Amino acid sequence: MTLRIYNTLSRKKEDFQTLKPGKVGIYLCGPTVYKHAHIGHMVGPVIIDTIARYLKYNNYEVKFVNNITDIDDKLINRAAELSTTVDKLATEMTQDYFENLETMGVDTITDFPKATDYIPEMLEIIQSLIEKGNAYPLDGDVYFSAESDPNYGSLSGRKIEEMIAGTRVEANDKKKNPADFALWKRSREGEPAWDSPWGPGRPGWHIECSAMSRKLLGDSFDIHGGGLDLMFPHHENERAQSECCTGKNYVRYWVHNGLMQASDAPGKVGGQHDRHGDVVVDQEAQEADKLSGSKGAASVKELFAIHPPELVRLFLLSTHYRSPIAFSDENIQETGKGVEGFYRFFETYERITGESFYNLPASEKREHSVSLEGTPAEYFQQLSELRQRFLEAMDDDFNTGGAIGVLFELRSTLNALIHEEKLDGEGKQNQPMIEALKSGACLLKELSNLLGVFRKAPEKEAEADDGLANQLMELVLEIREEARASKNWDIADKIRDGLAACQITVEDRPEGSLWRRG
Repeated sequence: MTLRIYNTLSRKKEDFQTLKPGKVGIYLCGPTVYKHAHIGHMVGPVIIDTIARYLKYNNYEVKFVNNITDIDDKLINRAAELSTTVDKLATEMTQDYFENLETMGVDTITDFPKATDYIPEMLEIIQSLIEKGNAYPLDGDVYFSAESDPNYGSLSGRKIEEMIAGTRVEANDKKKNPADFALWKRSREGEPAWDSPWGPGRPGWHIECSAMSRKLLGDSFDIHGGGLDLMFPHHENERAQSECCTGKNYVRYWVHNGLMQASDAPGKVGGQHDRHGDVVVDQEAQEADKLSGSKGAASVKELFAIHPPELVRLFLLSTHYRSPIAFSDENIQETGKGVEGFYRFFETYERITGESFYNLPASEKREHSVSLEGTPAEYFQQLSELRQRFLEAMDDDFNTGGAIGVLFELRSTLNALIHEEKLDGEGKQNQPMIEALKSGACLLKELSNLLGVFRKAPEKEAEADDGLANQLMELVLEIREEARASKNWDIADKIRDGLAACQITVEDRPEGSLWRRG
């Protein structure tokens, strides 16, 4: 199946064809580093990281750029509140962002450009736009003339009149058109400033991404990612100024992910973007922001203290990336029930084979996928069909939700193999079926790696009373086993149900009962 991708610009799925054969350039709008990263900041990186993994699996060489906005009104205001410098605050919050990306398993990003390192490139673009008649200086500021771009509004699908209705008049009301936006802003006393032909100032929000992407990916590149809320004004303005500067198509495929919503509440987790007076922040968005804080979204680390990072990643990928994500502890916990099933399978696999699932070899290229030859016919067909369905889901606009569903079916198929062939008991010597199980597990490892999950064993919390807990559980299970032996099923079931209420799972096996937390 041909890889197809939905393009926001054309409003349809298109065959994926890169500008340079075998190479992909990707740009993702990163955070403004003025506060600790919240869960909303992780959505785009996790999605694009997964896309990058799949493109590499399909033999593409990927350059993935994720910028850092380290100069902005929010940074200036927050630094003043904390009586610190913009540079120090940005450095601390950037490190926080990096740590959270690492914890979430996002490791395909090749470049993290910081806006303040690309001021000369921004000035070059601004000067070019002025010379071409697409921008004009005004009292130390420089504005892009929206009407000068005949394609303005092509990405967002809005007319200039509609855009004006959704914007707020900026400090300088002498602009030629209310839809015109700032490329360069005159700095006020005490604010960070850089020299420019129009006086000391700092860049507007949109010009930052145009300069960084152009420097690292060229005048044109393949994929531009970001949340749906960035389509207007940020991406619309970014596209307009870049194409007016170079005369070339800026981005081949615009990829916008759905927003994370606090359960069924309107707005998005983390609030709306409000850069340099470009957008009105409405009351609904403010309320959603408050809710997000109460739910732990104000800090990803707070969320990780409640839910394992791998579980959070799987939760973010459980729906199609263009769909909204309903964020709630309940929904994450529901995903967790499925994840526990995988962990139980991994334990069973190790018990049967003596090998850790996490140490299994996993092909990194599609054409070198694990061989299923030699697998008994009935399982060969099932495993082959599941692999094909997983790849078809990913080929169809990176449908991670569908791919995850296939992973669950693959796990069920392998569990059925274990049960039907009694591989965890008297069938342990059935070598052909053991090999079939190993092949299936290698396939599961290969496909789950593409989603960035189950790559390493989860860290287990150290319990000070583990020794005592083990002794007590051995006693409880011994009492339950005696009740089962005497056919006192009421007592046996009561013990099992009582342990379940304490988040302890009991699994009855031929060689005895096992227990685990969760």
